[in-house]
Order: sequence, then C-alpha cells, then structure tokens
Amino acid sequence: MLECIEFNPEEGVEPIGTVIWLHGLGASGNDFAPIVPHMQLPDVRWVFPHAPMRPITIYQGDEVRAWYDITTLGESPEREKWSDVLVSAEEINQLIQREIDRGIDPKHIVLMGFSQGAAMALHVGHRYSESLNAIIVLSGYLLQPSMFELEMSQANRLTPYYFYHGTRDMVVLLRRGEEAHDMTQALHRFTYWEDYPIGHEVCLEEIRHLRFLLHKRFFNIREGINSEKSKG
Repeated sequence: MLECIEFNPEEGVEPIGTVIWLHGLGASGNDFAPIVPHMQLPDVRWVFPHAPMRPITIYQGDEVRAWYDITTLGESPEREKWSDVLVSAEEINQLIQREIDRGIDPKHIVLMGFSQGAAMALHVGHRYSESLNAIIVLSGYLLQPSMFELEMSQANRLTPYYFYHGTRDMVVLLRRGEEAHDMTQALHRFTYWEDYPIGHEVCLEEIRHLRFLLHKRFFNIREGINSEKSKG
C-alpha cells in the first residue's frame, strides 16, 4: 500500500465519502494537503498518496516521486514508461479498494489529480470496474490514446469527468488537455471543461470552483444518507 497523508473527520463523525488526490511529477502527497481546511468538508476523508521514488530519464536519472518515468521531452507513444503506469494504476486501485473495505461506497469516492497525477486519475477512473462519484483532471493529459476506448469500463460511463487547465501551460500544453477532454467526451455522457489564464499550476479561482464542485457532489451523498437514516 502506498504511503499517504490522510485527513479524517473529527472523532465520532463517520466519513460520508473520500477524495483521493494524486500529486504531480517530483511533488508528494504534501503538495495539496494544505487545501483541505479551505474546502470545508468536515465529514469527508481526504487521502493524499505519495508516489514511489523512481529514476526519471528526462531528469538525467535523478530519483523523484513519480507515477511513471518520462523518457523524452518530445511527444512519442513511448514517452511514458508503460510498465510504471500499470504498476501505479494497481497501487491506486488498492487505495480505492481500501476505502471500500473501510465502508465507503465507491459511488462516494472522488478520484482526482494534478499533471502526472491527473493523467493517472483519468487512466484509472476510466477503467475502474465500479462506478465512482467523479473524476477530476487538473492540468492533465491522456496516456496511450490508442488504448483509451478499448480499455473503457462501462461502470464509469455515466460518472462525471471534470477538466481544468491553464491556457498558458507550457509543461502540459492546453492542446493535450483539450484532446483528453474531447476523447473522454466522445465516450462518456457527462464531461466538463474549464480553463484559466495561468501556467502549469492551480489558481485561487480554480480552488473556488473545486470547492463548489465538491460541496455539490457530497451534498447529494449527504442528503441520500440522511434520507436513509430517517426511513430507518
């Protein structure tokens, strides 16, 4: 199991759902952890996994936390080391399963990520065998587009996919984010796109949009749980 930073509701409060947030290349689970208090979701569990340390070819073999090796700065089908992607996908699947084992309905799990983590969130969510609550792709892109439709799971065809991207992003070009959105939109019923005049980063307006989105997603869950309790 991957090492994680985890934020749980206060003692006595059962989590109604979980957000699993995957960091980008060279970062760690600490990257977005400071955002949690600003989201104001006291009954939600937050999980920020640390990707394993691995040598990165474009960093001259230096080791950083990464979901997969990147072999070239240019565009190529071999740009991302596929064996690393498959291993990381299984590790992320294990994190989702752990939440299910802890009593969280998979439909109450949001999977999201930034940059390389966003690419993994899209990769895993699109293929996951049970319906999730939402997939959120921040400054992300598509891994192996030729395999995207072939490996699609029908379980998440109706899951909403949210894409956020900077128009000035020079690390993951806007075009790559748009291509990921367009290919997802062709296969899934609910996809959303929002861009911002920023680079490869997350801005305050984007955080506000995320907070509104997550409040909306978990409000529906909360209402459903309360309704079931009142019937009982």
